[in-house]
Amino acid sequence: MINKVEICGVNTSKLPLLTREEKEELFIKIKQGDEEARQTFINGNLRLVLSVIQRFYGRGENADDLFQVGCVGLIKAIDNFDLSQNVQFSTYAVPMIIGEVKRYLRDNNSIRVSRSVRDLAYKAMQFKERYTKEHGKEPTIDIIAKELGVERENVALSFDAIQDPVSLQEPVYNDGSESIYIMDQVKDSKNTDEIWAENMTIVQIMKKLNEKEKMIITKRFFDGRTQMEVADEIGISQAQVSRLEKNAIEHIKRLYK
Repeated sequence: MINKVEICGVNTSKLPLLTREEKEELFIKIKQGDEEARQTFINGNLRLVLSVIQRFYGRGENADDLFQVGCVGLIKAIDNFDLSQNVQFSTYAVPMIIGEVKRYLRDNNSIRVSRSVRDLAYKAMQFKERYTKEHGKEPTIDIIAKELGVERENVALSFDAIQDPVSLQEPVYNDGSESIYIMDQVKDSKNTDEIWAENMTIVQIMKKLNEKEKMIITKRFFDGRTQMEVADEIGISQAQVSRLEKNAIEHIKRLYK
């Protein structure tokens, strides 16, 4: 799929490229209802769609489907773009195209999530985006729950439910010659000797983590907290929790060698 040239009948190697001046001229005509200018503008931005969907390669999705969904995001961006704002169209369009593709991937996920849970997650994310823009920080789960009139547990559940599933074939460690996959970490709990040895290893590794890493790993993987819940508890953003968690896991991998 990565080397595919023709997508949805479009030869991607011959896609046109518009200058900023051409885009501005076309956009003025679009706002005046010129359909020909609209089509020219869409064709001139298909490279942008192509560059965005390349981020989602490797998920087993059909390139044609991703391209079509990306085009829907592009058209929505065109319909909502405000030329009076001092922002390049691509800066505005990319997040909308990404959002459209992510919604498509979530809705077509092999793990089915009920419509009510999915709708709650979308409402929560929309409020989260508005709140972050207005206040310069992410809202806590309690704030989101109060705004939507639901229990905080339901908000946390909805966020977890729409996360991308992780394949059992996902590598968690690679030393250059051999990889360890998630499947390799799925153990039979009947073997108590192995459990004892693993627990001892974990205890030793945890002692070598710094306090912040130890706290994040404990809350996330031993207490079963979501990233949003951890962020709420310790007063930082979910993005910061995610970064700390990744750093801690990388530290564990190095210690585990």
